[in-house]
Amino acid sequence: MGSRNEGRHEYLLGDIEHVWFEYDQQNDILYINFGLDIEDADESFLTENDVAVRIKNNRVVSLTVFNFSRKIGYEIQ
Repeated sequence: MGSRNEGRHEYLLGDIEHVWFEYDQQNDILYINFGLDIEDADESFLTENDVAVRIKNNRVVSLTVFNFSRKIGYEIQ
């Protein structure tokens, strides 16, 4: 029987002193960026709950949350 954490990785957060958010209402996407600027990523992946995670040097540099309003229980009119 496999470990519950099998295939999981742990990453550090990027620059948490400079976190910024941007919401795209038309496409219902929340962007969360760690750092003063958008950094190029070494790798990225999509979680099972539709969050894109961008990684550079084992640090999360940004998260992209798709279908954000539905995740927080808010319906866009």
